[in-house]
Amino acid sequence: MMEELHLKRQTAVKHTVIMLILLGAIFALHIIGIILLLVATIDNAWWMTDTISTDVWARWILQNGKWNYTDLPEGSHYPQDYLQAVQASSVLACIFSILGIFVFVAQLFTLNKGQRFTISGIFQFLACLCIMIAASIYTDIFHRNEANGWYGHCFILAWIAFALTFISSITYFVLRKKTA
Repeated sequence: MMEELHLKRQTAVKHTVIMLILLGAIFALHIIGIILLLVATIDNAWWMTDTISTDVWARWILQNGKWNYTDLPEGSHYPQDYLQAVQASSVLACIFSILGIFVFVAQLFTLNKGQRFTISGIFQFLACLCIMIAASIYTDIFHRNEANGWYGHCFILAWIAFALTFISSITYFVLRKKTA
């Protein structure tokens, strides 16, 4: 009898440790996703050439060895409505992901098993959709006919953040099922 009780305690402790490690890994994945979203949205390298660095907010031009801030070009090759959609989607992705981490922490202490992580998963999925929309519009609309240039690290980080937020949202939904 005593041996059975000891074995049950050991099993319960193992499950608790595994769950804590899993929650820590999910938290870390979420934080990494937030950092990537923020860098992709704020930094200035969505499209690059040897002398130009463009993001969704401005363009930097290398002149006389110095980077000079300029406004983004206007006109049919840089439509403002699509640009605003990219900007809004990028910012919304950051907001949804940040809200998701706060909801995640709050849900750990307030909701019953089976209800936890659903709202966090929804926020992460919304962040995933928003950054996918931003990167897709940017890919389809901007710099299509420019042969001299390449997509910068922020554009690539946006797609990596898409994958991480998608994985995170799916993990929240799967974890919700396991704790039910």
